[in-house]
Amino acid sequence: MALMSETKAEVRSATSVQPPKRLLYGPGPSQVDSRVYKAMAKPIVGHLDPYFFKVFEESSRMLKVVFGTQNPMTFAVSGTGSSGMETAVANFVEPGTKVAVFANGYFCDRITEMAKRQGSEVVRFEKPWGEVFGDDEASAFIQRERPQVVAYVTAETSTGAFQPGKAICAAAHAAGAVVIADCVTSLGAMPVNIDETGVDIAYSCTQKGLSCTPGLAPITVSPRALEALKSRKSKVQSWYLDLNLLNEYYFQTPHKYHHTASATLLYGFHQALTLIMEEGVEERFKRHQQAHIAFVKGVEAMGLRMHVAEGKRIWNLNTPCVPEGTDEAKVRKMLLDEQGIEIAGGFGPLAGKIFRIGTMGPLATEASVRSFLRHFATALKASGYEKAKAAAR
Repeated sequence: MALMSETKAEVRSATSVQPPKRLLYGPGPSQVDSRVYKAMAKPIVGHLDPYFFKVFEESSRMLKVVFGTQNPMTFAVSGTGSSGMETAVANFVEPGTKVAVFANGYFCDRITEMAKRQGSEVVRFEKPWGEVFGDDEASAFIQRERPQVVAYVTAETSTGAFQPGKAICAAAHAAGAVVIADCVTSLGAMPVNIDETGVDIAYSCTQKGLSCTPGLAPITVSPRALEALKSRKSKVQSWYLDLNLLNEYYFQTPHKYHHTASATLLYGFHQALTLIMEEGVEERFKRHQQAHIAFVKGVEAMGLRMHVAEGKRIWNLNTPCVPEGTDEAKVRKMLLDEQGIEIAGGFGPLAGKIFRIGTMGPLATEASVRSFLRHFATALKASGYEKAKAAAR
């Protein structure tokens, strides 16, 4: 009887979810507007309901604007950002495919691992974490290797570095290759300009620059890439992420059942994109850029330096270096415990060396940045960093 009573008490205590209030200044997830939450509370419809596809089509139209593309196949895959990466790799890489990866961070390594699992031949151009590739050296690498697929990360979440892609795409196309671009952190916060850059397949997530909840992976595929897909010698190994099957479900009429896509996630995604359209993409990008400039100015005033060189930084993910003698884990814990502010540290070769601080969505304002920097300075000071005193006042 005592055990049964205990179980009933546990059930009662678990019936109400009360998450703590957080200010999400980490690399993702980012802060979510209340209108997105309200949209996700609407009643669901079935995954073959006409209303579902109405919302899907409207979302895809708005997503094209944010991606900067006219690609008809532009939509959100069911799954987090890594499902977008795996969709890109699984559909365009097969046994024997030569894949050239520009490797300068953790997520380039993840692309490499996925490509190897497809039985491909992977060649990598390595750079230290935080550096980017110059146009001439990128072109020379592709010309030398002559791959069928080229992959790079536009905004490397592990380092804070932004990689321009025009030279990569031009050289890849000259070699007859298709280009996969990871836009997980950049999409929605800074221009990615898919068509102008020449990217063939790009993917992202919903919980960073788009300021939505996790669970969907926006992707866009060019007609050129779809032609390449037709020339595969083998079936796509992933049934769930097969673009041929997803095309029949989302874009063909009548819609052919594939999986039970989430209406709830789609509602939130639609609302997040609507907020971007209301603000205007150019204004949104400008706001994120100004917040980034204010952030850099603030941390440099504290005596901190940025890990990535000026002009090569992601606007919405800042990576200041940890001052010598400062316990970065203590700084992060103090911010979380005392202010409900979440930031992240580095990992891999950058573990303990950088902070990863996002200024995305609703928090990408100069006022929010000033507020964060005051608390950040206080936490640095408490961890023994003397130069933070003036900023903490």
